[in-house]
Amino acid sequence: MVTMRDVAKRAGVSIATVSFVLNDTKPVTPATRQRIEQAMTELGFRRNVVARALASRRTRIIAMAYPALDHRFGFSAAEFFTSAADAARKQDYHLVLWPVGNDGGELTELVGQSLVDGVVLMEVQLDDPRIEVLQRTGTPFALIGRTTTLESLSHVDIDFDTTVEDAIGYLYGLGHRRLVLISGDLDDPRFRTYGPYVRSEAAYRRVAADYGIETVVLACADSTRAGQGAATRLLRDHPETTAVVVLNEYSALGVMSGLNRLGRRVPDEISVLSLLMAPDTGALSNPELTFMRTPGPELGQLGTQALIRQLEGAAPLPPPHLIPARLHVGETTAPPPE
Repeated sequence: MVTMRDVAKRAGVSIATVSFVLNDTKPVTPATRQRIEQAMTELGFRRNVVARALASRRTRIIAMAYPALDHRFGFSAAEFFTSAADAARKQDYHLVLWPVGNDGGELTELVGQSLVDGVVLMEVQLDDPRIEVLQRTGTPFALIGRTTTLESLSHVDIDFDTTVEDAIGYLYGLGHRRLVLISGDLDDPRFRTYGPYVRSEAAYRRVAADYGIETVVLACADSTRAGQGAATRLLRDHPETTAVVVLNEYSALGVMSGLNRLGRRVPDEISVLSLLMAPDTGALSNPELTFMRTPGPELGQLGTQALIRQLEGAAPLPPPHLIPARLHVGETTAPPPE
């Protein structure tokens, strides 16, 4: 079994210096740290995570709190997780996923066990009870999302205003004047103060008014079946619509399926644009969806970096803290029919 003594001998340093690197208890020059880490790699030395945590009072584990019972897993969510895990690994941290609810109850129990050094919150509500839990317990945290009152909270988020402006501007440029937004269901108590739903709809109402477009919004749960139902309501109640913007990625797939079943040709008779989507989801549609590409990879990394900066006592994350989704033109948008 390889020991710290073996590593110290290979690196040409004292055992104490190896301990400083393993436990992060004292600063070590980058050159010395590199020699020690190279020696550990060459010898196949494995760090004792438990001993390290006891010595430094830190686990070097961070949690991403994701309310999985309320929010479906999809390609977009996976991009947040994988990019966050990669950012943590590059800083010698480990990331774990906590599928805890939004009410803060389960989170209280978990952070009380000192299992992690800090928490990244996802799917943030405008008034999120999890924040009070983390503040009360003194747990470092960062948000991927925003509350109504940030109060200097460390956060990154989607720039919903710019995202919606770019999406509507693109459709308007194609000639569309009769648009409908299929948004999240704000009547559902779980999502009444859910930031992405509230901010996307508010931005759409503002931008539609700026363009002189009649504001039409249909509520829809985030599922393919709900999207199919929304397509039926759309054609029944607003048959003059030439373009539809869909907020949720599963709903967008359902809208496409519903329009096809009802005999409406996309994009010849009606255009469809998904407001927030990952490329792999867009490719599931036939024809392939036009969408605003969610900045999940960027936000996952930035949110993790924001937390690690707190843990390391570094300066706060510099702006920009808001990242817009970018237009990906697929095969579901075209000028309106003559």
